[in-house]
Amino acid sequence: MIPEPALEEARKILGPQYLAEDKEKLLEYASDATKLEAVPEAVAFPGSSEEISRILSLANRHLFPVIPRGAGSGKSGGALPVRGGLVLAMDRFNRVLDIDGENLVAEVEPGVITSHFQEEVEKLGLFYPPDPASIRISTIGGNVAECAGGMRAVKYGVTRDYVLGLKVVLPTGEIIKTGVRTAKGVVGYDLTRLITGSEGTLAVITSILLRLIPKPLSKKTMVIFFRDLALAVKIVSHILANRIVPSAMEFMDRHSIECVRGEIDLPMPPQTGALLLVEVDGEPAQVEREAESLGAICMDRGAIGVESGGNDEDSERLWDVRRYVSESIFKLRPDKVSEDIVVPRSRMAELVSFLGSLEKKHHLPIPAFGHAGDGNIHVNIMFDGQKPQEAGAVDKVVKELFRKVLDMGGTISGEHGIGVTKASYIGMELPPAAIDLMVRLKKAFDPNEILNPGKIFPGSVTWRKGLSKRV
Repeated sequence: MIPEPALEEARKILGPQYLAEDKEKLLEYASDATKLEAVPEAVAFPGSSEEISRILSLANRHLFPVIPRGAGSGKSGGALPVRGGLVLAMDRFNRVLDIDGENLVAEVEPGVITSHFQEEVEKLGLFYPPDPASIRISTIGGNVAECAGGMRAVKYGVTRDYVLGLKVVLPTGEIIKTGVRTAKGVVGYDLTRLITGSEGTLAVITSILLRLIPKPLSKKTMVIFFRDLALAVKIVSHILANRIVPSAMEFMDRHSIECVRGEIDLPMPPQTGALLLVEVDGEPAQVEREAESLGAICMDRGAIGVESGGNDEDSERLWDVRRYVSESIFKLRPDKVSEDIVVPRSRMAELVSFLGSLEKKHHLPIPAFGHAGDGNIHVNIMFDGQKPQEAGAVDKVVKELFRKVLDMGGTISGEHGIGVTKASYIGMELPPAAIDLMVRLKKAFDPNEILNPGKIFPGSVTWRKGLSKRV
């Protein structure tokens, strides 16, 4: 519980209009994309690093949790106040502070929407590649906290590859800067990399220094149709082996296609059981050559059709279909558990075949889609929570899936993080010594465990009264 004297001091630090305690506002900040719910005791809307520093110092004195939050688009429960406390909403940190075209860097506050930032730099002929599916609602700060990936990761990498430095407030209240503006810098430990992907458990990010690159001059989107998913994902390795590295290469399975078919104004061969959505970019002549070669490779190896986006508007519409497929699959069942496993590209066909066997074994639809170019597959276990038999099968499916993925040399999370939803499974991938080291790092940063507690580590999640628990 946050004691009343602490709330009174928080009102003085922030101004009473920036501390919400009414039930309606608390409910707005009680959930995220997991659909789990944990109601905080208050929500703070700080406007500066100094205010955050004072709030964290206050939390250490009174020992109440503080939970940083961006847009709430996370899929592992990382922003849920599972132990109550104060949600630190970063809504007011929403400025693009600087775009330096000469040195190809930009400084932004964590509340900037990812797509807005991309639009701003592209006006100057520059490019910020990371593009999670939630790009139009997620924030740069949330992307950094989760080390978000996205569709362009196959060619351009993930968020951490573009983070040069950070300004952060430590859990104990100190304000520090990490990293450098320059292309090189190896002074001391790499705190920038450590904090990137730490899921809001080590520091509160208040500004971010990002690397930019020149914007590609041309791009082309293609849709390639296949009879079955195994063939579609097998072709990915052949495309890359021919020295074609698409900027994005996404796949959708039969379930996903059926759920979005009404939203796609695109003729499909009647036998379509899977598709690849591919984008190539670069110099105009290179783009045309690569698109032609890519289409030929796919047709030679069993594709049943190839279509190209006519213009930028057509291409964007196609990518929107991929971005919204996660919501469309609720047509199959009212509830879902989504996992973002990664396996070596060469073994994707084996994994999707395994998913088919899981469907039959547990009598649940398990649509799969995702990033074919880097082996990152979004596996969605669809179920009806009102039916005990279906709800009871979910954990069995997850465990069987994770065991198979780890046996294949993969990982149980490619971009969604661990949060609360995967905390009980982390020991399947990491040995006790590694987990213990991480726990000690957390303790060094946060001796009183006030910053985003109850995340990542096995046994750390306390499902307090009033929290809707994952099935």
